[in-house]
Amino acid sequence: MVKLLVILVLVVAAAAVYYFGFYKKGKINDRDGDYIPDEIEDTIEDVKAHAKEVKRRAKNVKAEIKDVVKEVKDVKDAVKGKKRRGRKPKAKK
Repeated sequence: MVKLLVILVLVVAAAAVYYFGFYKKGKINDRDGDYIPDEIEDTIEDVKAHAKEVKRRAKNVKAEIKDVVKEVKDVKDAVKGKKRRGRKPKAKK
C-alpha cells in the first residue's frame, strides 16, 4: 500500500511540474490548448506525411517488380528458344 501511495505521489508531482513548471510559464508551446506540446503535434504530422510518401513509393515498387517478373519469364522463354511474346515489331515500309 505504501508503494502504491509513493508512486501516486510521484505521478502527481510529475504532472504538477509539467503543468505549472513548463506549460504555464510558456516553456512548452501549445497553440490549440489541448495540453499536447506543439513540437509533438508537428512531428506527428511530419511522420504522417512521410508515411504517405513511403506507401506511394512502395506501391510503385510493387508494380515495377511485377513488370520485372514478367520480363524474366520472357528472357527464360527466349533462352529455351520459344517465340517472342512481347510487343510486335513495327512493320517495315
